[in-house]
Amino acid sequence: MTPADLSLTVLHAVRRAVDDGALRVDVPPTVKVERARPGGVGEYASNVALTLARSAGRTALDVAGILEERLRDAPGLQAVDVTGPGFLNFTLRPDAGGELVRAVREAGDAYGSGTALAGLTVRFADLTESRALLVTETVVRLLRSQGADAGFSSQDAPTGAPPRESTGEPVAERIHVHPGAYDPDTLGVDAARWALLRPAPQDRPLDGPPLLVQHERNSLFRVRYAHSRVRRLLANAAQLGFEPAYETPVHAPELLGVLGDHPVALLTAARHRAPDRVARHLEATADALLAFQHTVLPLGDEKPSAAHRSRLALAEAAGTVLAGGLSVLGISAPERI
Repeated sequence: MTPADLSLTVLHAVRRAVDDGALRVDVPPTVKVERARPGGVGEYASNVALTLARSAGRTALDVAGILEERLRDAPGLQAVDVTGPGFLNFTLRPDAGGELVRAVREAGDAYGSGTALAGLTVRFADLTESRALLVTETVVRLLRSQGADAGFSSQDAPTGAPPRESTGEPVAERIHVHPGAYDPDTLGVDAARWALLRPAPQDRPLDGPPLLVQHERNSLFRVRYAHSRVRRLLANAAQLGFEPAYETPVHAPELLGVLGDHPVALLTAARHRAPDRVARHLEATADALLAFQHTVLPLGDEKPSAAHRSRLALAEAAGTVLAGGLSVLGISAPERI
């Protein structure tokens, strides 16, 4: 991992902290990373926490702690330490990405599911408005993916007792949703769902017809196209006679970063009752994959190498995350477009 790669990784952690509400600051365009000074810890250091502290209304140590939590399991980092008034210090690891790619492969479409909300029971008010119902059904799916017992108020809890959260108080939640028509007959199921789920629930739905245009400005097209590109890369690699290698490290910090963020994105979306967070995360994953895809296959007379095999494994992992995330939203992941 180069200093530039590490800078992107730290910047990504700042974005995550802002997205999940832990920090309220403007995300800086770049983060400065430099060699650790004598007496420091690890190979590199950053003063980003000190530069953000005033605008965040927090101490630099508080900000550093928030970022350290989001960098702790970042691919390519062996350790993150907070020193002095709030410096972040980084110790790199040589096997960046290998463990993450293997974890995605082993979990498949279930990658990102977990038990963080186990023991939580939530019931939502019964609904008739089409967008509110679609958003709430998707939130129920997200909550269940994180171990919660979620459903509608007409459904009994497994014990037959009144639905309750862990506080013991009855729950009949209602998500504030700007109304919108669900129109699968005109748009198709995928575009109709994306139009209602991609904006935040309280915002207006997307205009439907642009979602049918195959163009990079169409976020739904980019996400589904990225998945189809992974399927073609795998097919083309098979024709060239090589398969993914899951043990060889690969340096692609932006793509590894968004794949590593996928479990957090699902959990945060469940906690905030916000399917749009999943959609935005899929866009980031698609953009990182599309920027990376050109390195996967050999060019010209080049023979497949260990690097190509490891890049193919990473691309396959990205495809798995895209398919799993689209599935949570009830949207299909095509083999080809």
